[in-house]
Amino acid sequence: MQLATLATRAQTGIAAPAVRVEIHLSNGLPRTAIVGLPETAVRESKDRVRSALINSLFEFPLTRITVNLAPADLPKDGGGRYDLPIALGILGASGQIDPAVFEGFEFIGELALNGDIRPVCGALPAARACHAAGRTLVLPAGNAPEAARIPGACVLPARTLLEVCAHLNAGTLMEPQRPLPDPPPSAPPELADVLGQECAKRALAVAAAGGLNLLLSGPPGTGKTMLATRLPGILPPLDDDEWLEVASIRSVAGFDDAGAARGARPFRAPHRSASAIALVGGGAVPRPGEITLAHHGVLFLDELPEWPRRLLELLREPLESGSIAIARAARRLSFPARFQLVAAMNPCPCGYLGSGFRDCRCAPEQVARYRDRLSGPLLDRFDMRVEVSRPGDALFDTAGAARGETSATIRARVIAARERQLRRQDTTNAMLGGRELERVARLTAADHALLVGATRRWGLSARAYHRVLRVARSIADLEDRADIGSAQLAEALAYRIREQTAADAALTPG
Repeated sequence: MQLATLATRAQTGIAAPAVRVEIHLSNGLPRTAIVGLPETAVRESKDRVRSALINSLFEFPLTRITVNLAPADLPKDGGGRYDLPIALGILGASGQIDPAVFEGFEFIGELALNGDIRPVCGALPAARACHAAGRTLVLPAGNAPEAARIPGACVLPARTLLEVCAHLNAGTLMEPQRPLPDPPPSAPPELADVLGQECAKRALAVAAAGGLNLLLSGPPGTGKTMLATRLPGILPPLDDDEWLEVASIRSVAGFDDAGAARGARPFRAPHRSASAIALVGGGAVPRPGEITLAHHGVLFLDELPEWPRRLLELLREPLESGSIAIARAARRLSFPARFQLVAAMNPCPCGYLGSGFRDCRCAPEQVARYRDRLSGPLLDRFDMRVEVSRPGDALFDTAGAARGETSATIRARVIAARERQLRRQDTTNAMLGGRELERVARLTAADHALLVGATRRWGLSARAYHRVLRVARSIADLEDRADIGSAQLAEALAYRIREQTAADAALTPG
């Protein structure tokens, strides 16, 4: 028989669509052709496969070999992940292996010239899809510990082409990879280490409870970055579905998380010199960017006005939709990007406007230009805006009396608040639409009149109106209240209006 068919997986974003590898041997001059929209690295597979077969003491057919990667309209990239199935298909089509043994297996792996099998990127999404299809995945030994973390998945670690062939011929069988024990989670930075700043810590807890976006504004050295880096320590751990999404993204991006803890949420803090592709993803072969690596976690942008405005405007779409679409001439990919945005900024270019540390050297025009680097639509997407002032006497409290609650204590309240939200609406407050939000965040007539009056007086947008409701609902959940009261609404309005009024005062000539 001169035809063999076997299964593998492509890599498209963080998905792993099924691909059928069809090998046909026919009469003609010796030549190997790969069809089915292969990229350059995939077209080069024929040379790696030929050397690997010869050096593994197999016979390479001196005839015309046609390799079809179906479906034909799906671009095939991902480096050498097709080497192993192509090599096995050639052995099956030439009669050196019975093609019937390929049934029930899927294969991925890059071949070295001596027949060794090298790791590939994106093994975890392939293992997830293979497990869902009820098949056994044969993959490089370097990828096996990562893929074995999927509950119930059967993965066979392969080190050489000969080892795979011996297993298929029922000779020396490969043992399924056993999952490595999960290491204990590392201790996150402690929130109590931030001295004073009780108002900012309270805002951090509210933001964690509702999954809300937070903007911290204040002079240098007041603890804005310390506060932001401690947010993941008070967030609930990832559940199994969230962890699989996060792990799949990191697998596609080339991170080896075989020994990483499961529950830790991502925290990404790119530098302001990052490019657009590094921030939102892209490239000739689209890859996930920082906003996708922060999926189900926190994206922290320090010195927000120093970022190029064109990069910040790219965040507006994923902040609303929870995903980023990347269009190229041959394809259109969508990466998940449901992250919690935390940003920090100074009140002026020198950083000391209204700080009490030292006199500000900035003219009102300079302050205005500095703040104008942030567009209104972007600022409107922050649920909370908090001023972080100097810590005062707490800085000199050597006894630690001003340290406040620990991260573990706050995290327990945050987890309880998230559980209330899931029981009530099956999602977090940050993901509620307008109609659903108004259903779960009902106000009394007096409180509704207060909110409408504040909206008109301070010129709040309809988006800001709903974000105030989200914050108020999150405060009530954090305090274990079934309904939103006047105190919760007033606090939510303060997070929206306080920073705005301070900015207006700063721009008013003295």
